[in-house]
Amino acid sequence: MSTIRTRAAVVLAATLGAATLGTALPSASAAGCGTAWGSLPEAVADRGGGTLDDVRAGRHDCYDRLVLDLDGIDAADVSYDVRYVGQVAQDGSGRPVPLRGAADLQVVVHTPAYEDGRASYDPRVDAEAVAVGGYRTFRQVAWAQSFEGSSTVGLGVRARLPFRVLVLDGPGDGARLVVDVAHTW
Repeated sequence: MSTIRTRAAVVLAATLGAATLGTALPSASAAGCGTAWGSLPEAVADRGGGTLDDVRAGRHDCYDRLVLDLDGIDAADVSYDVRYVGQVAQDGSGRPVPLRGAADLQVVVHTPAYEDGRASYDPRVDAEAVAVGGYRTFRQVAWAQSFEGSSTVGLGVRARLPFRVLVLDGPGDGARLVVDVAHTW
């Protein structure tokens, strides 16, 4: 039997076996985007420091990514609280930050956006902190202020979808707080 016929027979047998057992074969996209993430709060406390220098976003095949660049802090010292909330509140005043999307993800990093009385990151409050038009999951990224050593970003999401939080080293002497929100469950 030729190699092509042998491969065809193996594929056919696997397909028939799966059909007989009532099991669907996984699609390439499902296998590539599987996550074990959830939608419950993720937090690391009792650390902090450095300064928030930038907020940016990126699109990936399986998720949208929000990145907070932190200067002067090691990844091991980053402190944060990321959770779905009914309404993101502005730091200091408590005023609601309206967000587009069906779910509000509040991203708090225990790092100020100022140093020695000067802003290290200072977009207009409630404004589009990052342009996310055309993103599959993100609907809006809004700056919700920095107050008493913490900074808050409101993330409007298409739906309450699973997310994960990563802390990465760099660039330079800083770290990055990364929030990935999956496109699907």
